[in-house]
This record gives sequence, structure tokens and C-alpha cells, in this order.
Amino acid sequence: MKRKHALLMALITLMIGLTLQAAPQKKRIAVLDFDFSGVQHWWGGYNWDIGAGVADIVVTDLVKDGTYSVIERQALDSVLAEQNFSNSDRADSSSAAKIGKVLGVDAIVVGAITQFGTEKKKKSFGGFGGNWGGFGGGKIGKEEGKANVAINARLVDVNTGEILAVAEGKGVSSRSGLLLGGAGGGSGGYGGGDIQMTSSDFRDTILGEAVYEASTKVSQELIEAQGKVPTHKVEIRGLVAYAEGGTVIINVGSNAGVQVGTELSVERVKQTIKDPATGRVLRELTSQVARIKVTQVDADSSEATVISGEGIKTGDVVRN
Repeated sequence: MKRKHALLMALITLMIGLTLQAAPQKKRIAVLDFDFSGVQHWWGGYNWDIGAGVADIVVTDLVKDGTYSVIERQALDSVLAEQNFSNSDRADSSSAAKIGKVLGVDAIVVGAITQFGTEKKKKSFGGFGGNWGGFGGGKIGKEEGKANVAINARLVDVNTGEILAVAEGKGVSSRSGLLLGGAGGGSGGYGGGDIQMTSSDFRDTILGEAVYEASTKVSQELIEAQGKVPTHKVEIRGLVAYAEGGTVIINVGSNAGVQVGTELSVERVKQTIKDPATGRVLRELTSQVARIKVTQVDADSSEATVISGEGIKTGDVVRN
């Protein structure tokens, strides 16, 4: 009886292992802030970053769906700052591809907001805030209409700069009303510069209704384009931060492409070869110390167990 039980458990373990190995790896993508220069306006001295708000909504949709592995906003902002990419770069496919390479993603999403405002009785479309007067001063809301929003996005291959797919979304509120339900005034009003597009208050407005409708359509088309994204091998490189009793902690995590089950080589640098003219590191000569398998991952670190070798030390290099 015990032998049959042991055989059954071994078979179950084998099947789970094969299932994990066969599970397809999620495509890694990043979403840049959408360009909104065509609809950008100042309200009462405040400049509302519509592009960042729409990007946040799309990221939330993609994360909830689970088709893609989406880079965290903090990691994206850090790379943009380090690489000195300007806001204008986010609408350019070639620049976006460079950003994506640095992030180690398979593809990057760039896009633009081409319409953002209300349709008035005379059927002309004004840019957001263009004809409304001072923001928070009570003038907003004297004209009513349906909110209209249009967004387009491109899914770009980071290796080639090729546009893999395009996504478009248009949203029109189901009702007419004040653009933001009154600004700086009574209940549900917004103060200048203090609008959160991901808040439920904003979503309840006619403009919020149109934004979410357009964004959801864009997100869905990006999800449907998943099959067009090629899988690129992510180069993982980090350092051992802790090693004791078979447990190893390394200084790279999901932001660098590490996942539970990832196997990495632990290597010790024997010699560093530098360019005699510039001092730039040309190559590191290493020897393998061990191999480890990742068991837990967060954004910037991972925990692993040793599967072969011994003698791992803090500062050893880990790579795939």
C-alpha cells in the first residue's frame, strides 16, 4: 500500500513538473505615457497629464487580464530618467524600441490621445478645457454636451522597431452633462490640478465614462494582438546578496525578467579585462560555482535554492 502511494505521489509530482515546463511564458511589455499634445490645455494654471492617466488605466486593464507581464511604473520611470528620454520620445516608435530594450521587454506600447472633450450643440469638438474658462472658478459647466474621447496605440517590437499591431478606441458618454460635474464647487467637484483619472469619482463623470470606454477598447485590442509579439530571450544578470544554508538571495527580480522556476548560473569573477585607453570593462573571466533555482520573486530581488555546486559567496555573479 505504501509503495503504491509513493508511486502515485511520484507520478503526480512528475505531471506537475511537466505542466509547469509546458506553460507558455508571458510576453513582457511596458506601456509609455500616451502623447496628449494635440489636446493639451491649461486650466486655471494647472496642466493635467492626461497621457499618464490613460496609461495607468490601460496598465490596470492588462494586469487584470493576465495575458501579459507588465513592467511596473516605478521601473519604467527609473529607466526613462536614467536614459534621459524626453516626453516627446514616447510617441516615437524607434525611441520607444530603445526604451524597451533597456527594460528587457518583448514589446512596448506607445500611443496618443487624439480627442478629449465635449460635443456641443453646434456639433464642433473642442479640446479639453479650451472653451471653459478658469478651472475651479465656477465657469466650467455652463455648457453641456456629450463627452468624446479617442485613443490610438501601437505595439512596437523592441528589437526591430516594427509596429506589430495597432489599437484604437473611441468613447462617447451615454448621457449629456457637465464635463466634470462641476469644478471646485459642490459635491463631487474637483480642485485644480487634483484630478485622479483612476478614481471612482472621475469615472462617474461623463468625461470619465468616455475615457474608460475608449481605454477598454484599446486594452482589448492589445490583448488580442498577443500572438503577434515575438518572444525574446531576456538576459538576466545580477549579484548574490545573501547565501547561507542552501538559501540564496539575489538583487534582481521580476523587473529584470526573473520568474519562479528560473534557473541561473552562479559565477565568480576571476579577472576583469579593461580597455587600457578608456578603462571601460571589456570582459569578465568567470568560473561557475553553482546553479540555483528561483523559488520566490518580488520586483527587485529573488530567493533561490541551490540545485548543484557549493561555496556561493556574497558578490558572486548570477546570470541565465
